[in-house]
This record gives sequence, structure tokens and C-alpha cells, in this order.
Amino acid sequence: MARTDRIAEPWGTRTPYGPGESWPRRTDSYLDGDLTEDDVDRWVQSASILHSNGDGIDIAVKDGRIVGVRGRAEDRVNHGRLDPKDLFGWQANNSPDRLTRPLIRRDGELVETDWDTAMDAVVGRVKELLEEQGPSAIGFYTTGQLFIEDYYTLGLVAHGGIGTNHVDGNTRLCTATAAAALKESFACDGQPGSYTDVDHADVIALYGHNVAETQTVLWTRMLDRLAGPNPPKLVVVDPRLTPVAKAATVHLAPRPGTNVMLMNALLHEILRNGWYDEAYVEAHAVGFDELQKQMEKYPPEVAAEVCDVPAEQIREAARLIGTAERLLSTVLQGFYQSHQATAAAVCVNNIHIIRGMLGKPGCGLLQMNGQPTAENTRECGADGDLPAFRNWDNDDHVADLARVWNVEQIRIPHYAPPTHAMQMFRYAEEGSIRFLWIIGTNPLVSLPELERIRSILGQERLFVVVQDIFPTETTQFADVVLPAATWGEKTGTFTNADRTVHLSEKAVEPPGEAKADMDVFIDFAHRLGLKDKVGEPLVKWSDPEGAFEGWKECSRGRPCDYSGLSYDKLRGSGGIQWPCNDEHPDGTERLYTDGAFFADPGYCEEYGRDMVTGAPVSETEYKALNPEGKAVLKAAEYLPPHELPGEEYPFQLITGRTLYHFHTRTKTGRAPQLQAAAREVWVEMSAGDAADRGLGEGDLLEITTPRGRVEARLRVSGIRPGVVFLPFHYGYWDTDGADGRGRAANELTVTDWDPVSKQPIFKTAAAAVRRIASSDGTPSAAPTTTASAPVAGSSPPTTGGSAAEAVELVGGQA
Repeated sequence: MARTDRIAEPWGTRTPYGPGESWPRRTDSYLDGDLTEDDVDRWVQSASILHSNGDGIDIAVKDGRIVGVRGRAEDRVNHGRLDPKDLFGWQANNSPDRLTRPLIRRDGELVETDWDTAMDAVVGRVKELLEEQGPSAIGFYTTGQLFIEDYYTLGLVAHGGIGTNHVDGNTRLCTATAAAALKESFACDGQPGSYTDVDHADVIALYGHNVAETQTVLWTRMLDRLAGPNPPKLVVVDPRLTPVAKAATVHLAPRPGTNVMLMNALLHEILRNGWYDEAYVEAHAVGFDELQKQMEKYPPEVAAEVCDVPAEQIREAARLIGTAERLLSTVLQGFYQSHQATAAAVCVNNIHIIRGMLGKPGCGLLQMNGQPTAENTRECGADGDLPAFRNWDNDDHVADLARVWNVEQIRIPHYAPPTHAMQMFRYAEEGSIRFLWIIGTNPLVSLPELERIRSILGQERLFVVVQDIFPTETTQFADVVLPAATWGEKTGTFTNADRTVHLSEKAVEPPGEAKADMDVFIDFAHRLGLKDKVGEPLVKWSDPEGAFEGWKECSRGRPCDYSGLSYDKLRGSGGIQWPCNDEHPDGTERLYTDGAFFADPGYCEEYGRDMVTGAPVSETEYKALNPEGKAVLKAAEYLPPHELPGEEYPFQLITGRTLYHFHTRTKTGRAPQLQAAAREVWVEMSAGDAADRGLGEGDLLEITTPRGRVEARLRVSGIRPGVVFLPFHYGYWDTDGADGRGRAANELTVTDWDPVSKQPIFKTAAAAVRRIASSDGTPSAAPTTTASAPVAGSSPPTTGGSAAEAVELVGGQA
């Protein structure tokens, strides 16, 4: 039995394997204090909710409390391995500052109350606004961390009951472009690839995807392939020298905001050299001639000038991608949160379509998610889209949903595209949305231009409900706060980034009076008196399994078909990929294996959008373009970013994540090992930029943009020149705020979004920096102990204690 410090070595020990072999098992575990597995009363099946990988986990319970976790060796996703956030993040459940009773605002202060009083206030305000203004006054802003049962219940209540079009989640900030790009190329959401493609690929291309820190166990799988025989080549696109970039065969570090230019140059080279499957394109795609024509304008020399990447590096990357026998591509926030986000992500899809690299082992395409259940917000209608990938612009789809819900078709809003989150906050700013229910998210740290968000949520005319597990920056602005149960305290299902569905069982009771989110939504629906068209209660279920059965029927016959799944089938399993139905009773490893897509005009989820303006394509236009439901090749024209550096603000600011934290640290900041590993915000700058300005490691800097300021310690890194990086996790809930020091990266970001996906742009703000104090200055300017993710093979920082240690059983069973 090996004991490894998983803060110092976040990816654990290597278990090398070769192409086509099964990834060896390695069971990771961590128990509180001196406990052993013999001390555990029972183990409860679950999966991780602190990233999108979907690692299978068993929860250890003793004396009614969660006391640790163990990786599920039989799980198809992680083969027993766990991320440091998995190993240590569960401790937040036991934090003494959990919300345990509802709060209501009285005389300007939040005070404790009972559930009846809190819900009467919520329902009373909704009834007033429905009478006064109608459904357009009501908005719901949710998360990527609930369960299918929660999302589907909320979607039914919001769309089928209240009839509002204003429903979205913080998944708009991290996964909206994944969905949009898939809809543009395949006319429907749904990841084509599978994590098992890592086991077969000879080239892995990672576009804006720092997988080592965002999906740590997936990177562990890649590291084990790299350590084995016949390892894959890696092509990495990232302006930072991340652990992934350091392992790359070719690392392309473009200027922020130029991803489309770079992708077009790669496509230019692939087409020019004939590295495409002409027969596949002819049989299974439309738009090739236009793509080929448009890409002629983007030779590597043009891209080299715009992106500041050597033309020969572009050619070498194109050669690896274009000649790969089994190409796996992954995409994440480096593309999704940048200028022309959807256009850039679609370019990756274009490569796979023209190369015929879909539906075969190793030929995977993963437009990744950032959150554990982001896939389910999109599937279940909690991001505004209609459930089960139904098309809001197809009357037959709306009629079918009305049949499932037993409501009149007119009751389901389908007069316009769903309202995205950025527009919802604008409507609240303008006063048309007057009730906003915020669920499991902290927009006063995560949304761009925080001063504006504070002003919106602080309006007296806006009634704000916050449903969460901890006090946050956002609960301070609430009229009502509802205490929620979280992972381990309720039962439900959720789906990871490669369509793997897991069951998470309730292990312990929630603290105090906290309730499961689904139960809160059902209570709200009943108090509001929501009925179906024959006068029966709109929500027909009362427990999670009943909700899942309802969702199965809603998904039946749709691309994300869950009708073959059940709680009994998921219990004890290692996860099952949808679609799972009578035709595929054991699930489906890869989509589009036969070149058949979900793109038929009568079946597809969306007809597409203009890549520059975001204007929807009409049904008539789509039928003319793609009558046979093939994959769609879309050319993207490069456009410069909206906010460029200049004399006053000479840097480009990008934001991102660190391995040791998740979102706004409400959970990970309460896990001692994770908090000790990354205690404070920092700013990264290249060695050349630091030297030019006389700056040194640990100096306290002020970073400013036209919108605000942040103070952070300098970390000199391998980031490209002219760019500075801030992690976005840090807010103010764990500070007294007395010094007024800016800490949240989104004090600086701009209110701007991609025209297609409507995802905010967090990676192209113009910024300036100046030194406030040197690293050897006064005590208040002393260096902090912040740790970044170590590079494989390096000597990473440690917390210096056994509290960070976890057990690994390599090749063994737990």
C-alpha cells in the first residue's frame, strides 16, 4: 500500500499502458484522521461533483457523518483514481458555517425564519408579479452542480408551469459554447467521443484545455499513455505554459482572441495537403466547397503575423493532426471564454468531419464541460433549452413536450430563443425581470464586471431568492435565503462530459432544516398551485426516483435517450453512457459510428446560427442547406477582439482555474488541504515582461482595467509575453473586506459575450499592472504561500503534513 501526498503529486503514481490496452486500475482513498477502512460503518455509491470528469466515488460514513472517500475501481471513468478535490473536498459538507435555516430580510437585515414564512414570501411575490406583469417578470439562474431530478423538476415548473422563458445557469459561463458548437456542426448537442478514446489515440489535440488542472483524472489517464509504449503525440493550444503544454509535442501559444485565425491556418494546411477523407465528406457532410474556398485566405504566414506563432509550428501541428490515424480532440475554456468562441470550437469539429474522425476508437471529439452536471442543465431544460434536446423553433417538438407534461402547448414559451444569462441580468438591470431565483451559484464572484452585478442585485425593485449551502457574496443581496442539501445528502443522477450517467446515493442527513433542491421546487409548485390541463398537480412525483422515471419518459426517442436506465441498473454499475434504450440496453460508447447524425430537419435540436451575428437560421434555410441531415461544415471568418491593449492598458488579461479549487471556493476553500495549497489569488506574467518592468517573484501588484482593480502577488511563469493571468476563484466570503483590496478577477472583466453561444468573454480584457510593494517589503507585503499545479516530473509545493496524504492501491481493489 503506497501513501502519496496528493497535494504535492496531484496525479499520483504512473500505471503505464499502451494503445488498445485497458487502463490499469488504481484505487485512491482518503479517510479523516487516523481512521481505517475497518472503522467505516458503510460505503455509499456516488461520483464527483467538483469537476466535470465524473469520477466514481464511494462515500465513507461513520456515526452518521461523511468521514472520507474511495475511488470506485470498477468505474469506467476513473478506474479508481480520484482528483485532489475529490479526495479532500467532501470536508466542506461538515463545515460549521453551513446554512441550516431559511433567512428572510427584515429592516435591511437577514434573520432566521421558518420554511413556511420563507416560502410564503417567495410564492407571494411570484403571484403578485404574475398578476401584475406575467411570466416575463420571473427569472431562474441555476448551476451546473444539481442532479437530473432537480433540473428536470425546475424545468417543468419554470417552462410548463409559470411559462417563463428566463431560465439559465452558470453553465452559460463554462459550457454554453460546447453545446453551441455541437449544434452548429451536428444540429444537436451530445458529445461524440468517449474517454476511452485516450486508450487508442495516436494524436491528442487539446485546444484551450488545461486538462491537468480541470479534469485531473483524465490527465492522469493521458500521462499513463505517455508513460507507456507507443505514446500519443500531443498538440496543445494555450497561451500559458501549463503542465499539459510542457508535455506537448507541439505547443502553440497564440495571442488571446486569435483562436479562429490559428484554427483556420490549421484547416488551410490540412486541406492544402489533401489530409482529408473525400469519400466521408461526400457521404456525410455539407458545406465542404465553401469551407475549402474560405480557408484559402488563411495560410500559416498570415496566422503567424496575427497570432504571433511561428508558421513552421503551425505547419508541424497541422501535419500531426492531419496525418493522425486516430485523432482525439478536446476543447475547453481557453476557446469557450475567448473571442469568437463558437467559431473557434466549430473549427475543431470541422477537422474531425473532414478527416472522418468520428465514431471510431481513438477518433474522439470532446467539447468538454467545466462543471460536474453541466450536461444535465442542457439536457433537462435548466439552461433555457427545451428538455431532451427538443427544438424550441419546431412546433411538433413543443407539442410533444406538452403531451409529456400534459399541458397546453401555448403554455410552453417558444416565441423566441431562450433568454441567456447575460440577457437575464440585463433585463433585471432594466427592470423587466423583477424576481430572480439564484440556485447553487455565486454570481457576485463568477460573473463579469462585478461592480455592475452588485448594482443589479442591489436594486430595491428586484426580489432575489438565493438557494445555497453556504453564506456567499450573493446571499448578502438576497431577500430570502433557502438552505439546501448537497452531494452526499440527497439522491440523484448526473452525467459527465462523455455522457456517462452515475447514481449518487444519499449517505447522510443534511444539516439542520436544509432541504434537497428538488423538494424545494416541488413545494414551490404546490404552493403556487401549478396544475396540468386537467387540474392535476403539474409535478407528479415526490421522490428522486419518481423524478428520474419522469425524465426517462421525457427523453424517450430523443438523442439523449435515458429510457433504458433505472436506479436499479445504475446501482453497482461503473456508469452507463447515453443513449441507453431498447436498441442500446448497455449504453452507447460513441455517437455517429455509422455517419448518421441527429441532424434531420424534423428531429434536430437547432437549425444553427450565423457565426458572426448569432442570428438564428430559419427552418426553411436549414432544410435547403441540409435536407438529408448530414454534418454541417461551417467556415469562420476571423475578426479582431473588441478590446485590444493600448498605451494605457498594455497587457491582455486572461482568467482561469487552478487545480486545487472549484468555482468560487465555497466548498474547496473549506477543505484545509486544498485551501492551504492555494490560499490567495496571484497574477502570472512572463519573465521578460517582469524583467522589463523591474518586477520580481512575490511582488504585490495592482492589476487594473477600465472596470476595476485587483491586488495580487506576482508569479513569474512561462505565459506568453504581453499576457497576464488571474485565477477567478477568489472572492470575499473568507475575508473581512476591511482593507478594500480587490481580490476577485471578475472585478476586471468586460461585459461582452459570444454572438452564438452567448458565453461571456473572460479572456481578452486590456489591463495594466503596477507594483504596490516588493516581496521583501513591509510585513503586510510578505509573500503568500499560494501553490499552482506542479508539472509532471517536477518538485511541486507541499503543505508539509500528512493531512494531504492519500492512499493509492495500484492495480488493487479497495
